[in-house]
Amino acid sequence: MTEKLKLTTNFRWIILSLLFAATTILYIDRSALGILAPDLQKSIGWSEEQYGIINSVFMIAYALCFILMGRLIDTIGTRKGYLISIGIWSIAALSHAMARTWIGFAVARFSLAVGQSGNFPSAIKAVAEWFPKKDRALAVGIFNGGANMGTILSPLIIPVLVLSFDNWRVGFLWTFPISLIWVLLWLKYFRKPEKSPNVSEEELQYINSDSNENENTEKVGWKDILPHRGTWAIAVAKFMADPIWWFYLFWGAKFLNEKFGLNLKDIGLPFFTIYLVSWGLGIFLGWLSSKFMKMGFSLNQGRKFSLLACALFAVPVAIVPHTDNMWLAVGLIALAAGGHCGWSANVFSLMTDIFPKKAVGSVAGFGGFSGAVGGAIVAFGVGKILQNIGVDGYAIPFAVAGSGYLMALIIVHLLVPKIKTIHI
Repeated sequence: MTEKLKLTTNFRWIILSLLFAATTILYIDRSALGILAPDLQKSIGWSEEQYGIINSVFMIAYALCFILMGRLIDTIGTRKGYLISIGIWSIAALSHAMARTWIGFAVARFSLAVGQSGNFPSAIKAVAEWFPKKDRALAVGIFNGGANMGTILSPLIIPVLVLSFDNWRVGFLWTFPISLIWVLLWLKYFRKPEKSPNVSEEELQYINSDSNENENTEKVGWKDILPHRGTWAIAVAKFMADPIWWFYLFWGAKFLNEKFGLNLKDIGLPFFTIYLVSWGLGIFLGWLSSKFMKMGFSLNQGRKFSLLACALFAVPVAIVPHTDNMWLAVGLIALAAGGHCGWSANVFSLMTDIFPKKAVGSVAGFGGFSGAVGGAIVAFGVGKILQNIGVDGYAIPFAVAGSGYLMALIIVHLLVPKIKTIHI
């Protein structure tokens, strides 16, 4: 027994920590523009409409490349694919510091989206290679926590660095050395488990413990999934909900600056509060559907009641533009952002509820594409609204943010009255 314990390793968790770190870096680089936007708007001189176009360009590139990068990673492998992804987005993050006009920022954001579109396909593929099926949901949940971690760290670190150096460019430069360290660690440690010298025979057996399940592994094409109503239900759930998250990310700091006068020095604690609360609430709402089913609810009831709970947490955010209390506004945004995190967790589970494992990747890609297209439309629309109406125009996107999830749930229910697995 003692000899066996010496031979046993848990190296898969080291790999998972690298996935978590990459996702954290990704969200720091993605969040930087939203945090610096109020100051950049004054120094660069872009209009609200131009800022909306900058974000639309990011979302369009992200939508188009989401599917393309997934195919590339399947072709060349996870190790090379992830390196290409983080290499492109790290250089793109640096390029923000060289931008002098709003067009320069649009080009930088386009490049950032091209690289970042490969993160989630790479990470999910790595999880599939390094974890048995029974542990993959947990592993995905852990590395995806990097999204919240990056969004929490950004407002705490970026303002301090920018104010210390009295130069906004530092906000886009400081993660590059961290990305280089990550690349070196990835090159050193990532192999497929069977080729890794750090994996014991016992761990390899555990990783492959349920890989011989009797399931049809024939490849799935778009013609196999697009005719199904479940595909379109997931597309609607992403198309209507994801843009709301992007709105908080891209316009949250600008709103707090214009409504309550929060500057770069003051933004850290409110943003930290919003995304810390949303992280915890998102985990709770993701767990809620399992709790409902343990209480005797059917899969259909458990999943949809959980989605309803997520939608209800978002409703009060419509009040935000109409309150003069900054912390009330922050609290309501935090609850709504938590509702979104729970919504996302349940929609991801909905994909696995409806489709067999062999089709989940394609469905997830189509859903991600739909969410990014919605994000591009909303980013352009919000920019136009604020350009024409001013700060009072925030009432419109916040009203949509409060009602969008309920509307999406109604459409999802009409498309899929009863959740059940289909056979392809």
